[in-house]
Amino acid sequence: MNIAVTQGLAIMPPPFSAGLDVWSQTTGRPGTNTYDTAGFAAFVPTDPDFGGCLEIQKIFATTRLRWMGEVPIQPGTFLRIRARIKAVAGVLPNVSIGAWAGTAGGVQVTSATANGPVVSLTSYGTVVEVSAIVGTGPRPGVNMVWPTNVAIAHFGIDLTGPTGGVVRVDDIIIEDVTNFYAADLLGIVDVRDFGAVGNGVTNDRPAFVAAMAAAGQRKLLVPEGTYFIGSDLTITTPVEFRGTVTMPDNAILILHRDFDFPSYESAFGNGELGFRKGLQALFHSNQHVSFDLKGRRVELSAPVDVAALVGFDNISTRLVLTNGQLDAADVPAWNTISVTRTASYATAQPFRLEGVSNVAGVPVGARVSGVGVGREVYVRARTTASSRLTLSQALYGGSGTRSYTFERYQYMLDFSGFSSLRNFEMHGMEFRCRGRCSAVMLPEGGRIFRFMSCDFDRPRDRAITSIGTACQGIWIDNCQFRSSQQPLNAQDRTVIGFNVNGNDAKIRNNRSVLWAHFGVLAGSGHVIIGNHFFGGDDQTQGPRQAGIVLTQGNVKTTITGNYVDNSFIEMSNEYDVEPQFTTGFSFGGLTVTGNIFTANDVSTSFTWIVIRPMGPGHFLQGLQISGNVFRTINGRVDRVESVDTTFGTLAFNRFRNVIFDNNAYNGIDFPAESPTVVLHDQNTESTAWTISTGAKLPFGGWARTASSVILENPARDANNAIRYELPYAQVQQGVNNDEVRLRWPVATRGRALVTVRVDRPL
Repeated sequence: MNIAVTQGLAIMPPPFSAGLDVWSQTTGRPGTNTYDTAGFAAFVPTDPDFGGCLEIQKIFATTRLRWMGEVPIQPGTFLRIRARIKAVAGVLPNVSIGAWAGTAGGVQVTSATANGPVVSLTSYGTVVEVSAIVGTGPRPGVNMVWPTNVAIAHFGIDLTGPTGGVVRVDDIIIEDVTNFYAADLLGIVDVRDFGAVGNGVTNDRPAFVAAMAAAGQRKLLVPEGTYFIGSDLTITTPVEFRGTVTMPDNAILILHRDFDFPSYESAFGNGELGFRKGLQALFHSNQHVSFDLKGRRVELSAPVDVAALVGFDNISTRLVLTNGQLDAADVPAWNTISVTRTASYATAQPFRLEGVSNVAGVPVGARVSGVGVGREVYVRARTTASSRLTLSQALYGGSGTRSYTFERYQYMLDFSGFSSLRNFEMHGMEFRCRGRCSAVMLPEGGRIFRFMSCDFDRPRDRAITSIGTACQGIWIDNCQFRSSQQPLNAQDRTVIGFNVNGNDAKIRNNRSVLWAHFGVLAGSGHVIIGNHFFGGDDQTQGPRQAGIVLTQGNVKTTITGNYVDNSFIEMSNEYDVEPQFTTGFSFGGLTVTGNIFTANDVSTSFTWIVIRPMGPGHFLQGLQISGNVFRTINGRVDRVESVDTTFGTLAFNRFRNVIFDNNAYNGIDFPAESPTVVLHDQNTESTAWTISTGAKLPFGGWARTASSVILENPARDANNAIRYELPYAQVQQGVNNDEVRLRWPVATRGRALVTVRVDRPL
């Protein structure tokens, strides 16, 4: 700013050659004596150093020279007053810039500093310059700091010291030097002032470091240009990017005071690159826990390999990616890599494939499919030297050499390169996959990943994939999962919301729309609460797929308060290397309570609870299904529960602790109950009463226990006499072992309430 230019204000005094009648001998105020009539001063037109100048004989203790023009004083404006002077005769005096300061009304402000630095003249004929800077702010170099009520001033010089000397004074200069303090006033330090070139080639890092050292708390300005930063750089001050920076891929830029996506986008001039560099910095900063996208969208043109980006593969510090949208560009980089290889499998090494042909071509993170392979089995690691692949889960198909297909889906955020990553969180993130790519692949190891209030919009294949144990203790809370295959019939869908290999997953309050499966969970200790997952279509009597698949037989899991809509809960042991039961726990450890189960336009064979043993000998132990509501729309179903006997059935003679009670049934022909209470009327005398359970025992199980027999009325014999003997019960009667027989010592008739269970306490 220059007030002479921007406001047209007159601040420059006229030359002495224009006349001495505007130069005051005292204050410069109107009416004071001027040098035009002074007998001790005269204009000299031809001085060899100055040309025209004013010659003054010092006859007063303080001889003053003031321009009578009123120079405006404005807050934030800085004026420099300069004068060149030389002694020509007599005693050598002292000289300084002098001023009279006043208010807008012309009242002198006596508190204003009246003089600048004093300079002593030490020789004759030597030209000396005196100067002072006047301003209302205490900036470095301001000699005369004035209060803000100063509005006008008269400037000149003062001669002090001994009298009698003669001096000559060149024309006095008053100039606006506010630009000297622009950086201070604006709080900005320009990196160019410290040597930055901005040509994209020269390493400007030293200039940035020097500028930061000088900036203090001021903002760093990166003006137009491209600034090459050759190595890691932490900018500790606020920074404004008008130009951009470029760095090697492995160089870290930490914007200490502007750690968010918009700042990184400005720094690199590109949203995708800014996101990658900001995410990279998150893993290297010890001052920041979260990288905030500030509600912005980032279009990705390729997967983000996070481990390669950050340069290491193990971290346990809590980190958060939050508040933004990742959008998949329509590019070939998202295409699935699919290869087929021959490999050998041995049950003695259940997590390995050996002798894999051309193993180097099988990507880590590829999903494995083939005979004997369960759902969601992935390549966890690859050892090229020994042609070996390490798998996330065991295979149930037994030993042998077979052909396997490996499909490597492409993920927006791919953490598979980490050997261990703990406590990484994503809050309020939307993964806008557009049917082009998958969303997130978890690391090979780690635990406590958290997805909070995230949106997975139309992933091509998977929303969240675990290839190892980083899913241990995973939280998936308040998220929405929208399938890319919503128009397809239920049986044709292949996309899956998430899978879990570890224990203790917390799956809560999510909404899942039309996936093949909402979740495939190995491990145990899961809490599945308050979710709504549905998988219907427009078919009449169409098949459905499982919403939740539990792949460990004894799961120690609770499923509570969910809305299970046109899908079902499946228990399987498809990760057992020996799928037939031999020892240990079998299917169970599951509590299913307080859920809503509904289905419409399904076949009568549809069920909501399915047990799928992959081999013989399995049974139920510790299963409670209580307090649920089952309802069909547009049709009826036979039962709510079933056993998938494709690979094996259950050992019904081994059921223990199976509770299936207090459920509400609507549109179900054979409601399951255990214990079930049967009201039996024996109208003709018999020594053997056959008590039918009416297909009420769950899973087609056997009547293994008659826990109580109560006669509602007296039992009578053929003579109508009351019989006081008690019958004994025979369980597992009838063709299907689902009947109980009460044996009496004599032929008897009557009414009995018999409580029958599908299990036995021991």
